[in-house]
Amino acid sequence: MVLKGTHKTNLVVLVVLAITGWNNFTTASNPKTPGIDEMVKEQIVPDVIDAAPKAVLDVKYETVEVKLGNVLTPTQVKNPPNITWNADSNKLYLLYMADPDGPTRKDPIFREFIHWLVGNIPGTEISKGKIVAEFLASGPPKGAGLHRYTFLMYEQPNKLKFEEKLMSNRSVEGRGNFIIRNFAKKYNLGEPIAGNFFQAEWDDYVPTIHKYLNITM
Repeated sequence: MVLKGTHKTNLVVLVVLAITGWNNFTTASNPKTPGIDEMVKEQIVPDVIDAAPKAVLDVKYETVEVKLGNVLTPTQVKNPPNITWNADSNKLYLLYMADPDGPTRKDPIFREFIHWLVGNIPGTEISKGKIVAEFLASGPPKGAGLHRYTFLMYEQPNKLKFEEKLMSNRSVEGRGNFIIRNFAKKYNLGEPIAGNFFQAEWDDYVPTIHKYLNITM
């Protein structure tokens, strides 16, 4: 059959509309989930969590921003960052930061090493939450290569009473071999709702951290 003139034009329009509609449908039904690709690529899934969260946690230090695996230096991230996410002011949240690569990614005998843990956070007000582990700066050993410093945010089912002793930022006691999967199961946290991570390796600020903690490397 040979189409001419208007019929041919109408057919082309219908084909274009059909293709466009299908593309819109597939995009809507299979949206790209922020964070999944990077967390899977760097094996945070499954090393730390079973599935990547659906939202990216906004993590900003004084001069740099965490961008799903970008490389930062211990000097740049020595102080607690500002963290924001799409929170409900009527709900409570739990923030977890850890390094799963101590002392090295190939031999992670300290997996996971906690750097920060705060629960019962009302909305986004981390300062009003219950500190379980005080913030500890990133200090990967010299020659250990890049470590993956991972941030996860959980939505709590209710206000929690934590059994864990406070982990001081002047000690590493209790921080090693902390498995967030087990902790989340214990307190019925479910899967993280947001996450982010950066990578870092030794720089000349790390000895200051180790001296403060009385660590010999």
